[in-house]
Amino acid sequence: MYISDKDKLFCSKIDDAVELCLKWQKPYFFSFMSERKQYIADNYLKSIYFQNYSFFGGYENSERKVLGLFYDDAVDFPVSAVEFVYRKCDKLSHRDFLGALMSLGIERETVGDILVEDGRCVVFVKSEVKDYIVSQVSKIGRVGVKICEADLNNLPKGRGFEELGYIVSSMRLDNIVAAITGLSREKTKGQILSGNVCLNYSEARNISQNVCQDDCITIRGKGKYIIKAVVGYTKKQRIRISIIHFR
Repeated sequence: MYISDKDKLFCSKIDDAVELCLKWQKPYFFSFMSERKQYIADNYLKSIYFQNYSFFGGYENSERKVLGLFYDDAVDFPVSAVEFVYRKCDKLSHRDFLGALMSLGIERETVGDILVEDGRCVVFVKSEVKDYIVSQVSKIGRVGVKICEADLNNLPKGRGFEELGYIVSSMRLDNIVAAITGLSREKTKGQILSGNVCLNYSEARNISQNVCQDDCITIRGKGKYIIKAVVGYTKKQRIRISIIHFR
């Protein structure tokens, strides 16, 4: 279950939070978590048979999410959205907005997904810092911005994603990674053994490990991929797979 000392510490914090939730009969909310931490937390909570929990990042299919532990009925998560509007000719990036927020002394864990499009950005944050952000931010870098109520029914697409198709000889990890990257089998093996490939947010150093539908593969320098489905077979019984690539 544990992968590192940091993971052990993280799981001990979950133990403490569960104890507080049950002792005081009140919900307990963590800060925003990476997808890897969500994966670890989900598996750990299942292993200790605590079932009344959920993750929420402000919108469906968010990447960074807050973990909530509940004593009885779930309550609203302390997650808010801040929308920035600016001229479309002023090109701003995810990095620009994150840097501006960090310069205010805000901790990274209080900031969730940052969805950017031309002239508009929606940032999800812990509710406790929303008013501070609204009162302090008038510029992102040198670009003037206006803050307004976020339209959660019309969010920017952010990074977006694309669906890709590949043909592989088997569902081994090295075959999938070689297909995605276009590298030779030998170079693919080197990438995996070097720790540059994660399967379901944990380093995967077993090149022959089997990959299944809905598994997540992250490759350093390439991005994140979800195995959507096996869609069929070729005449030579090679496997056709569909993969979602998050840009």
